[in-house]
Amino acid sequence: MWSLPPKCQRQRGRSPSLPYLCPAHLVGGRVTSSLWITSDAGGKVMGDSMDGWVGSAYLFVQATSEKVFLPTLYRNPQQRPCIFKAFKLALADSTGGFNGLDILKVHCSDPHLIVQLKFCKEEDCRKFLQSYHQGGLQDALQRHLKVSLSLASLEPLRMELKAGAEKLDSMILEVERCLECISREKPDHLRDEEIAQLEESLMSLNCQESMCPSLKLPLSLNSSLPTLDSSPPSSSPSEISKPLLQEAIFTFQDQQFANRKITPDDHQKFAKLVSKKWKQVGRSLYLQTKCRALRDPLIDNLAIEYEREGLYEQAYQLLRRYIDSEGKRATIQRLIAALEDNGLISLAEELLGLHQSDNLP
Repeated sequence: MWSLPPKCQRQRGRSPSLPYLCPAHLVGGRVTSSLWITSDAGGKVMGDSMDGWVGSAYLFVQATSEKVFLPTLYRNPQQRPCIFKAFKLALADSTGGFNGLDILKVHCSDPHLIVQLKFCKEEDCRKFLQSYHQGGLQDALQRHLKVSLSLASLEPLRMELKAGAEKLDSMILEVERCLECISREKPDHLRDEEIAQLEESLMSLNCQESMCPSLKLPLSLNSSLPTLDSSPPSSSPSEISKPLLQEAIFTFQDQQFANRKITPDDHQKFAKLVSKKWKQVGRSLYLQTKCRALRDPLIDNLAIEYEREGLYEQAYQLLRRYIDSEGKRATIQRLIAALEDNGLISLAEELLGLHQSDNLP
């Protein structure tokens, strides 16, 4: 076991212009570097909340595969939104929604991505800790990264959770103690400007990927991934000047399809076959357009309201409210993108008529 140096302890009462030290360490158990965080250029520092429970923690994530180096991928401007989207969806899966948990900043500290999290609700923090302990967060993040980065496969991720100088993994079964440690660490910063831009980009990312597949850089076990010294890929003049495909056409699995409104047949197939992942698909649809009908806590309310009727009715009502709210923007292209986000490729193929079956696995 290793211990953190005294300097890593949080310095309370410091001047807003002074940095504090946040440790960046290997999951294997030794300190490798230190990450300095300073206040924004305008001197904005987030103080303790007076409105209730709030806390902060750092999630350290490392890919075990030698061919997938998350910090380098995140530094790539084209891949960064895909990775951020995977984190957003995985965190939403772990807490049951987007409220109560924010990403303030993502740090690249080789070989880790370090995600600074802000918890605004104690109950959501409890759900997060439970999902983290049971492996749900790890599985969700691995699944969403695989889809977002178009990876053929992805080996298990290594994760570690810290609040200040406390390693929460060593006390993860003591939920109250973990909550106390997290609540002691009040966020010192507003949301990073880069994160705000990434949040905005999520509204158009799925649409852009479908209209212009080159925005998604397919990665496979045989493909050449970026290294520490590699530069972001550049586009040729012809690629820069080439207009995006019209919204009447979108691409799925290297095939082009006519975009159209979601039909009653699509609606029924979705409700019948999506099963337990209907809530995750709803969150993906919300991220595309910030659909008011799907914002938190409306999806959870749907689950409660139609619990007796079962999964079919819950999924049916979700898509019905999405269609009613979005109107012409409720297209098959957006639904297919949301299904892709959650690995529901067979259902997407079914809706596009690539194969016909009564039941899907």
